[in-house]
Amino acid sequence: MKNFINISDHSSIDLRVIIDEAKIRKLSRKGFNKSAPDDDKPFEGKSMAMIFEKPSTRTRMSFDIAAKQLGGSSIILNPDGIHYGKGDETLKDTAKILTEYVDIVMLRTSSHKNLEEFGKYLDIPIINGLSDKSHPCQIMSDILTYEESNGSITGKTVSWLGDGDNNMSNSLIEAAGKFKFNLRIGCPKKYAPGKKILGWAKENKVNLLITQKPDDAVKNSDCVMTDKWVSMNDKVNKKTKKKVLKPFQVNKKLMKKANSNAIFMHCLPVGRGEEVTDEVIDGKQSVVWRQALNRVHAQKSIIKWCLD
Repeated sequence: MKNFINISDHSSIDLRVIIDEAKIRKLSRKGFNKSAPDDDKPFEGKSMAMIFEKPSTRTRMSFDIAAKQLGGSSIILNPDGIHYGKGDETLKDTAKILTEYVDIVMLRTSSHKNLEEFGKYLDIPIINGLSDKSHPCQIMSDILTYEESNGSITGKTVSWLGDGDNNMSNSLIEAAGKFKFNLRIGCPKKYAPGKKILGWAKENKVNLLITQKPDDAVKNSDCVMTDKWVSMNDKVNKKTKKKVLKPFQVNKKLMKKANSNAIFMHCLPVGRGEEVTDEVIDGKQSVVWRQALNRVHAQKSIIKWCLD
């Protein structure tokens, strides 16, 4: 049984297999309706339970469509509508029940510990749809999107601007180690990556630069990325955080520091006029809408890999 919880859990070879499979499956769907199943229907007769502790648009839609395209089905569960470790049923018993009903579970949670605890009691694979510590499916989709635009990401330079201590930056650091690309994080000292992920980066020889100068983070970069400055469960003074991060806004002037063929990515939802200007996100270098679509294709490959 194979889970997909963190990018760091897997070998570079397995991660490359997932990306390459996603490319092949996407190409093979030319001319298909959006929810039509793939010709081989590898998920036929199977189902996926999706549990959402947090609101979701792209994760909910993309996993549901991924299951359909693979020839199977999905069941969306709201924690408030099931036992999920509440009342007279323990988390362990809820996991055991789901093991009997479905073939795989996707969990989007506010607590990474919930993900690990729930997965411990499942006898079927679990996929991390997002946690407070990592967002591996999004980053796998981002790598797929980059390679569609500019070829192999190995040896290229990716820039991250804004909060350097969130789930996206954590998974991006792990991906830099596994796919061997250069990563530059431009962030205020207050929002630098945590000690644990930096320790992992050092141990795995990640080519990582952390700087408080946005220009240095973006100079000659092949890809510029950012994220919403204040996440859903961010328990901070929003006004203060936005003020601290304002110098790290991705705008036209900053994008000019990157390579001429550099692309812009954002995992969405977006704070227009905050972490990025309309001119950039709606501009020619932006690939954010294809990035959102590629969640479907990357996640199809992840589901199939977990069940193979």
